[in-house]
Amino acid sequence: MRAVVQRVNGASVVVDGEPVGEIVGPGLCVLVGVTHADTPEKAAQLARKLWSVRILEGEKSCSDLAAPLLVISQFTLYGDARKGRRPTWNAAAPGEVAEPLVDEVVARLRELGAHVETGRFGADMKVTLTNDGPFTVIVEV
Repeated sequence: MRAVVQRVNGASVVVDGEPVGEIVGPGLCVLVGVTHADTPEKAAQLARKLWSVRILEGEKSCSDLAAPLLVISQFTLYGDARKGRRPTWNAAAPGEVAEPLVDEVVARLRELGAHVETGRFGADMKVTLTNDGPFTVIVEV
């Protein structure tokens, strides 16, 4: 699993003009990609990392500050544009594999005590955020 994690001061996601997820104030906006070899155990590992990674102000984590997370599925994180002019998506898991694993990340975060907002899997989403720093890291498990 691969996640692009952005430290934000607010983020939201809209589908068909309707807000479906929003966090206010300091937190993390997390784009999650799934590949073929990913498992529920990797989803749990990613959730623990997201909850405890110390990238908020003052080297704090979401668990330290009870900061919210906005988690959005993003199959394009496994796009490969090394050859030609069009990326290939061969490394991205198909929706029927990826969706339950993204849901597992969210469920595990909530079990840890996180407030989690989400996008809508497979939808055309409009994501708005204020990157704080800017601060962006890639997390792979």
